[in-house]
Amino acid sequence: MEFLSKYKRIIESFLWVLILVFAYQVYNSINAPIKFNEVKNKRYLKVIDKLKDIRNAQIAYKSVNGVYADNFDGLIKFIDTAQYTLIQKRDSSYMKYNRVYRIDMLEEIIVIDTLGFASVKDSLFGNSDRYKTMAQIPIDGIDKTFSIKADVIDKNGYNVPVFEVRISKDDVLFDQNKDLLKQEKALMSVDGVNGPDLVLGSMTEVSTNGNWPTTYDAIARK
Repeated sequence: MEFLSKYKRIIESFLWVLILVFAYQVYNSINAPIKFNEVKNKRYLKVIDKLKDIRNAQIAYKSVNGVYADNFDGLIKFIDTAQYTLIQKRDSSYMKYNRVYRIDMLEEIIVIDTLGFASVKDSLFGNSDRYKTMAQIPIDGIDKTFSIKADVIDKNGYNVPVFEVRISKDDVLFDQNKDLLKQEKALMSVDGVNGPDLVLGSMTEVSTNGNWPTTYDAIARK
């Protein structure tokens, strides 16, 4: 009888262990995706903020040089030293002798006046020096940089400057659940970041947009 009682207690203890293990698995299956998405969204917002800085810097670089920068050292040096030319366009006119009609006729022109110069750094970043680390991924625990490319492509017979900046989701979410990360990399959704990378610009299309949805911009403004 004592043996049966002891055996019963062992069985009950074993069943309680199974119940606790099962309960933990159920809890984890529900909670893990929630935690994953919380971490993902926080990190994506940080990365997207950096990509927006890079986009503004590249647009400024192109406005001065006619092409995009293909490396961060050159882009950062440009921000440190370059200036915008401030201009003003105004309509003007003057009388010009017309040889066909043999009379003075009114000629209309556009006059461009140079008003001065403005620092690119001050215009884009004010007193902040965050542009100096724009190549670095802003995630604690990793030492990674964005990849950057630039070129001039033929688009419908025109030579058009393009650029692309990207970082792998593997790097951004390096310490997260591998199964959930695999699902995230295969994502195809209108309200998600599709594909295995976060990307700004394109090497095949004329674009300065990123592959993230506008919901991330809305969250950033709050």
